Amino acid sequence: MPLPFTKMHGAGNDFVIVDRRRVSAPLTPERVALIADRHRGVGFDQLITIEAARTAGAVAAYSILNADGSRAGQCGNGARCVAAWLVREGAAGAEAFVLDGPSGAIVAQRRGEDFAIDMGVPDFSPQAIALDRPQMDPYIFPIGDQVLRFGAVSMGNPHAVMEVPDVATAAVETLGPVLQREAGFKDSCNVGFAQIIDPHRVALRVYERGVGETLACGSGACAAVAVLARRGRLASRVAVQLPGGTLTIDWPGTGHPIQMAGPAAFVFEGEFLA
Repeated sequence: MPLPFTKMHGAGNDFVIVDRRRVSAPLTPERVALIADRHRGVGFDQLITIEAARTAGAVAAYSILNADGSRAGQCGNGARCVAAWLVREGAAGAEAFVLDGPSGAIVAQRRGEDFAIDMGVPDFSPQAIALDRPQMDPYIFPIGDQVLRFGAVSMGNPHAVMEVPDVATAAVETLGPVLQREAGFKDSCNVGFAQIIDPHRVALRVYERGVGETLACGSGACAAVAVLARRGRLASRVAVQLPGGTLTIDWPGTGHPIQMAGPAAFVFEGEFLA
């Protein structure tokens, strides 16, 4: 059965958006992986399905599937794309509106040409990130002749954040999978490699679970700011520079919601026939 879709990206983090309110074509893990194939399919970091709202007052709900068919708990860049998609469709207005995400309701808002998403309150408890360790900051992880130090936080999905002197030379492809498998995260995690440029600017690369390194990760940008700001290293508004673009993160501090703003771009519409 043909599957209509919209291709979008947020700062280079790319998505296939499928409206499941009207299309009942099956989305098995095998089909999701085929659509994700950048040579034989469409290609994406995540596939996002738009669904009927689950709570009163929400415009719509959405679910997130990684390129390997596994489910994700949150995706900030994807949520912005969902918000832009619903505004273009006419289901949501230009003012603030509520979306039912995989980890609960979030608030989306138009900010000029960008969209801002309220990503909720960062949760640093090991239980929230399924981390089998006593709570501390930083966590210590010996590996070979190295000792890695990382912070950890849930943004609706689990994140490990390592501060590095230079993101350009960080061992993202090597250390990312190791931390995911061996650092004590029961359900794996997203691994951020963050370089503080000054209190208002951070450079970041993220190795996402179920995907690998991506051009941008909205929840990862929030996680990096939350971990580093909690240590007193950052201001309350931070520009996070990712390979695909820059996101603006606002966080007043512990116990408060964190907000992320950035672009959401439409690329093309199509039908997947395989």
